[in-house]
Parts: sequence; C-alpha cells; structure tokens
Amino acid sequence: MPTSHETFELSGTVSAGDVSVVICAYTLDRQEDLVAAIESVLNQEVAVRELIVVIDYNDELLAWVNNRYPTLIVVPNSGTQGLSGARNTGTAYCSGSVVAFLDDDAEAASDWAHELAGSYSAGAILGAGGWIEPAWVSGRPVWWPPEFDWVVGCSYVGLPKHRAIVRNMIGANMSLRRNVLTAAGGFDRGLGRLGAGATGGEETEMCIRVRSLFPNGEIMFEPRAWVSHRVGPQRSTWRYFARRCWGEGQSKARVGSLASHKAALATERNYVLTTLSRSFLAGLVHGHWRRALTIVVGLAVTTAGYIHAYLSAGASRLARMKADSRLLSSADGQ
Repeated sequence: MPTSHETFELSGTVSAGDVSVVICAYTLDRQEDLVAAIESVLNQEVAVRELIVVIDYNDELLAWVNNRYPTLIVVPNSGTQGLSGARNTGTAYCSGSVVAFLDDDAEAASDWAHELAGSYSAGAILGAGGWIEPAWVSGRPVWWPPEFDWVVGCSYVGLPKHRAIVRNMIGANMSLRRNVLTAAGGFDRGLGRLGAGATGGEETEMCIRVRSLFPNGEIMFEPRAWVSHRVGPQRSTWRYFARRCWGEGQSKARVGSLASHKAALATERNYVLTTLSRSFLAGLVHGHWRRALTIVVGLAVTTAGYIHAYLSAGASRLARMKADSRLLSSADGQ
C-alpha cells in the first residue's frame, strides 16, 4: 500500500471510452432489473471501455447471465462473499483508467458514462459519483421524507445540486481511478453488504481511506451523471426504514473504528444540524407531520444503532485486553 507522498496521475482528460463498468448481482429475484442495468450500460451514447458483471456466489444466476449475454465478461466472485468482495473481483478484470460501479437494480441515463468521465477533468480527482433518483414502484410513501432517501441507496435532500467536492459517494453510482483503487487495496472485505443485509459503509470507508492516502486528491459529485434506482414495495415500509436506519448507524460505527469517528461523522453532523433540523421545522409548519415524525424516528434509530455498535466494539476491545493481560500474568508466573 502506498504512502501519501507517492505520486499518481490524478489529472488529465478522461472519456467514456476509458471507463470500465462493474455490475454486481447476487439474486435471481432481480433478473429483470439486472437486464435493465446491463442494457443501460450497453446503450450509452458514448460507449464505455467494457462491462464486467460479477455474480456473488449464485451458480444459477451465473449460468443464466452467461447464457443471455454470451459476449459479456461475466465472472463469479472469487473473493469474500458480499458486495466488497464482488467489487474487488470486478476491478481485477478492468482495463480502463476509471472503474465505475452500477447497482444491479439501477438504470443509467444514456449520457451517464460521459458525464461521469467528464468529472475527472476538474482537477486531482480520485473518484466521482452521480445522482441516484429513486424509482418508487408503488409510489413514494406519504410519510417518507426525501431527506432519508439514502435509506434506499439514493441521493437525498442535502446533497449539492451542482458539481461539488464531497466526502464520499453512494455505491449505486460511483467511480474511482483504477490505479487509486488498486493502490488502496480495494474495498474492505470486513465491510459491505452481504445479500439483503442492512449494513454497509464500504464506500464511505474507501473514500476516507483514499483521501488519506492521496491528500492532494478529491472526491467529486456530479449530479448530471444520473441513474434511476428501483425501489420495490418491500422497501417502502416502516419495518424496512427502521432496519436500514439501524444498519446505517452500525455501519458508521464500524467505519469509524477503521478510519476515525470524526471522519466517519463529519458530513453527518452538518446534515443533522442543517438539513434535518430545517426539514423537521418545515414539516411542522406546513402540516407534514408524518414526515416530521419520520425524521425524528429515523435520526433516533440511526443514532441508537451507532451507539450500540460503538459500545459493543468497546466491550469487545476491553474483553480482549483482559484476556491478553491474563495470558501475560500466567506466562510471568511460570
């Protein structure tokens, strides 16, 4: 792993033809969505360099995709099961200077790769992500505030409306320079979603890590690099909302233990103090009390998840220290 003083090429023009796209999939339940995602990449106005589809430990799905797309690069996850391992596997097959990741239930706009690639001309850019619009299959629930669209992996109220430097990207629509991603050692295999699990955080941890390794570089957000992200009825419930908020809190604590809790929560503090506070008051003033209540509940559950994971990690560390101390005492007594 390189030290921060090592020099990498972080500038220069990038075109869509320099972009390798990775789509990771794990379930047969999203076959139609996966086809839509693949077709959206194949039908870009400016062709990408290549598309790699990684199947996460599902032989039936692997055979199905291979049969439907015999000319595509379709490979099984050769790493740890889960999204991080699948992304690392896909990266190993990429030859483009930029690796872009698209979720298996997301569809990219026809100019997505072009806009994403153009973000890298803005300076020393390590990675770039774009806007993720929720496509509610059964309509947005009246109680669901747009400020919490991150719960379903989408862009939310509070993000910049124009190209801007950000701390991290959202995984459904993100990219990184391949040399930076490789130098950083790929996504942390201890993080990342496994199947339909509620925890993640690998994108945030990666962005924090590469900015630490390459302090002269930045992460760019380009809203014009647009994708739609399918949100099915099963994700439009209070139960799912609460589970994902809890999982997000847990993920932030895990990211904080790997990077720093200050870095892991820097963006969130401003989000809570400005965006959520303003939206809560606006909800009360304009009679949107259900959305206002959801903001309070979502923040409380996320905070509780963070505190629970933080204290659990502290208890585990303390137990290990006590065990080590007993071993040392036993050794000294022999």
